[in-house]
Amino acid sequence: MKRWLKCGVIVVLTVGLIGALPLEGQAGTKKPNLSASILNIAHRGASGYAPEHTIPAYALGQKMKGDYIEIDLQMTKDGHLIAMHDETVDRTTNGTGRVKDMTLAEIKKLDAGSWFNEKYPALANPAYVGLKVPTLEEVIHRFGRNARYYIETKAPEVYPGMEEELLRVLKRTGLINGRGRTNKVIIQSFSQESLLKVHQLNSRIPLVQLLWYETAGMAQITDEEIKNIKRYAVGVGPNYDKIDQAYVSKVRQAGLEIHPYTVNEPSEMKKLIRWGVTGMFTNYPDRLHRVLREVQKD
Repeated sequence: MKRWLKCGVIVVLTVGLIGALPLEGQAGTKKPNLSASILNIAHRGASGYAPEHTIPAYALGQKMKGDYIEIDLQMTKDGHLIAMHDETVDRTTNGTGRVKDMTLAEIKKLDAGSWFNEKYPALANPAYVGLKVPTLEEVIHRFGRNARYYIETKAPEVYPGMEEELLRVLKRTGLINGRGRTNKVIIQSFSQESLLKVHQLNSRIPLVQLLWYETAGMAQITDEEIKNIKRYAVGVGPNYDKIDQAYVSKVRQAGLEIHPYTVNEPSEMKKLIRWGVTGMFTNYPDRLHRVLREVQKD
């Protein structure tokens, strides 16, 4: 999540998913209703318990009742989309270098799990040693067309053709049907340009604009910003610690979904639910699942 839009404050946007209400896009295009409930989005998989963006992390996210597998995308030198947050392999593998300068074969030689054992010895697992960086296609083949995927185009300006390749993979794996529709995928980005490109290529895919606020006080979103976002997206994804109840209410009253990130503490989850968010990203989907069950009982 790192693309910056300047509107008085620094803002980053994510394209997202949920639709408890029908949302109208440009020229009256209806945005699909994705969920009437609060979405539990497993951030980089259950990344609080396993190496982020690996098959075990995604599997654990599903086991812990995450509604969506969240996947950050980078693109290799030879045009393959891989699951990785950073533009370099340094932090989450035993290698060094920029993804765009490496082939898939080179990246497949790297160990994407041992770093986690070293950083979090209390959670270390021998099975994590030697894990491979998965491609988007491998993730989809592993979890199938019944799983739900929340996919982010990372640094799309670095990877020309990323959006086209993403849509090709989604179509090839059956997540987009012959009419261009999907009820299993949400695409998000901090890059408005990337989301507009996806919208131009296929206006039926739900998008979420990621937002990043760096101001000391609470974030504000203008009517003009909301109007602009509604042209192509069904929701926004702001950093949760810079929004308040008024922000959430304004977004919801405009008919947009709101999926804050990255919410790991139950007290913060409960507060955001009271404010009316429609989903949230968390490294601990089991915690959010428990909170949602508690809220349903109250």
